[in-house]
Amino acid sequence: MKTHKILIIACITVFILGIIGSIFMILKPHGHNVEIIQDGKILYKINLDNSSDRTIITEYQGNKNTICIKNHQIYIEDADCPDHTCIKMGVLETEASPIVCLPNKLIIRFTDTEVI
Repeated sequence: MKTHKILIIACITVFILGIIGSIFMILKPHGHNVEIIQDGKILYKINLDNSSDRTIITEYQGNKNTICIKNHQIYIEDADCPDHTCIKMGVLETEASPIVCLPNKLIIRFTDTEVI
């Protein structure tokens, strides 16, 4: 009876670890290719591995977003939107949660498309 309980607990543990591992693999970026999209148009395709530190300024109807690429990471440093949610999102880390600035119709996301 005791070994039966241990076997059930071990199976449940392996099952839960498998689910957690699967979720981690899905959310983990598979590359460092990034697209910066504004109002449905791709403005930039960037490979973060090959990109030097730089600042990109995008403009939409008089409002600006300052996008910073630093140490092979990308984030929004400054924005002319009222709530600054895009700044608070921090560094782009996973495919599942892109950086979005709704008022300025800006999306920064990982992509599977190779950057030439």
